[in-house]
Amino acid sequence: MKPVVGLTGGIACGKSTVARLLAAKGVAVVDADALSREVVEPGTDGLAAVVDAFGREVLDASGHLDRAKLGAMVFAEPSRRATLEAILHPRIGALGLQKFAALADSPTPYVVYEAALLVETGRATTFPVLVVVSASADVQRARVAVRDGLTPEAVEARLAAQLPLAQKEAAATFVVRNDGSEAELAREVDALHARILERLGLPPQEVA
Repeated sequence: MKPVVGLTGGIACGKSTVARLLAAKGVAVVDADALSREVVEPGTDGLAAVVDAFGREVLDASGHLDRAKLGAMVFAEPSRRATLEAILHPRIGALGLQKFAALADSPTPYVVYEAALLVETGRATTFPVLVVVSASADVQRARVAVRDGLTPEAVEARLAAQLPLAQKEAAATFVVRNDGSEAELAREVDALHARILERLGLPPQEVA
C-alpha cells in the first residue's frame, strides 16, 4: 500500500486548498468528509445507526441525512457529538482503508488523507507524516465570517469548539502557515511536497 500522509488543520485554515494543490501534482487525496457522506447514504447501516440515535427528524423528505439539521443538533451538545462520532468514525476509518488499498497500483507516490479531527481522535501518530495547515485567529475569523455568513458570536463559538491550533501544530511533522494569498500558499505547497517526498524516502521530483 502507498504511504498515507495525514492532512489536517483548523477551521478556515485552508487544508482543502492544500489538498487540491497536492492533487494537481498527481497526488491522490482521500477526503474524510466525502467518506462521512458515503457511510450515511440511504440504505447504509451508518444511516440506520444515526436514525436510531437521533430520530427520523434528521432525514430530509427524500430519506437522505439532513447534515445541517444534524449538525445543529449535536454542535452545542458534547455528549451528542460523541455519540455521532462513535457511529461515524469506525465506519469512515474502514472505508478509508478500502480507498487506500484501491490506490495500491496508482502512480501516486503517496496518498493524502484529508480529515479535520486527526489529532482530536488520536490518529495523528498513525501516519508517517502529518501535515497541519494553520492560520492566525484573525484570519480564521475573517474567512469563517465570509464563507459561512455567520455572526461574530457564531464565529467565536465555532473557534471555541475547535482544539487549539497550537496543540495540532505540536503533533505535526510539517506545519503550513496560510495567512496570505493562494499564490503564496501554492509556493508553500511546492516546498511541502518536496519535503514529504524526502521524508518518505521517495524520489525528489514532482509527479506529472
